[in-house]
Amino acid sequence: MRRRSQINQSIAVSAVLMAALFLLPLLVVVPFQSSLFGREEPVDETEQAPLPPFTSGELDAAKPLRVLDGETVLEMDMGTYLVGVVRAEMPASFEPEALKAQAVAARTYTLYKLQSGGNHGDTADICTDHTCCQAYIGEDQARSNWGENAGAYEAKVEAAVKETDGQTVLYGGVPILAVFHSSSAGLTRAAGDVWLNDLPYLQAVSSPEPGDRIPNYYSRVEFSKEELREKLLAAFPDADLSGGMDGWLEDADTDGAGSVASLSAGGVRVKGTQMRTALGLRSACFTWEVQDGGMVFFVTGYGHGVGLSQYGANQMAAGGSDYREILTHYYTGATVEPY
Repeated sequence: MRRRSQINQSIAVSAVLMAALFLLPLLVVVPFQSSLFGREEPVDETEQAPLPPFTSGELDAAKPLRVLDGETVLEMDMGTYLVGVVRAEMPASFEPEALKAQAVAARTYTLYKLQSGGNHGDTADICTDHTCCQAYIGEDQARSNWGENAGAYEAKVEAAVKETDGQTVLYGGVPILAVFHSSSAGLTRAAGDVWLNDLPYLQAVSSPEPGDRIPNYYSRVEFSKEELREKLLAAFPDADLSGGMDGWLEDADTDGAGSVASLSAGGVRVKGTQMRTALGLRSACFTWEVQDGGMVFFVTGYGHGVGLSQYGANQMAAGGSDYREILTHYYTGATVEPY
């Protein structure tokens, strides 16, 4: 009996030891299981802290504007409006000094429109339609467009406006028609070569265009014979297109930048800018040739070519020029100062 009792005791001790062996890890881990295995809220590493609301500089804040956005008139100050314009008109990836030049040009253009009476009578001072005034984008839409760069880009745009508070391009003490375009063909164009009237501050100047880094700097547009006939007759109904297609466009005169000043379209003399509009070309710097029964146009640059070149401004900024140097280069004889 004693032997059996000893055996039972040994079995009991062994069972206790085995249980302890399995329970010991749990006793160590359980107090810390929340920190070891607990689920935490995921962290969005792309999320950026929102910027504080934009506040205009003293001079811009003192200028209220009524901005026509579609059918709605928005009330804001000059600085707030300019932030929306710079967001829309120039890539926010550009150099800070180029963005400042754009902000000053946009401010100047706005003041010019106000002084000339604008296009909206008593309804509004300016609008958000780029075909009438200047393009404009709100912050939410801009952030959606910019994606993960939204915070940095918004900060750059706001700084460009605030750090140029009230600065304006003046000629004879008056705000100029501060027009701008995307890129030229190495030389901007004089206003008189594009529009009806020439202006002393809108003359042809050199422009350092980095063509290999400009999207669609060189573009190609093709038309079939019937497509070209339809477009030419819609724009120039007196054109005689009865002969061979190789004689439809002739006798082009070009300016120093290589842009077409004028040409003959079926015997009708037209401006290069009119031809650009009729055919939807990116600029008036184009050549053409007949290929495979159609006509191909080879185009350089984008825009009317007058005033500030945005890509040229960015190249100047990358080379060390500040916004004043950029603006006085593109606007001949002008000064930059508060107005």
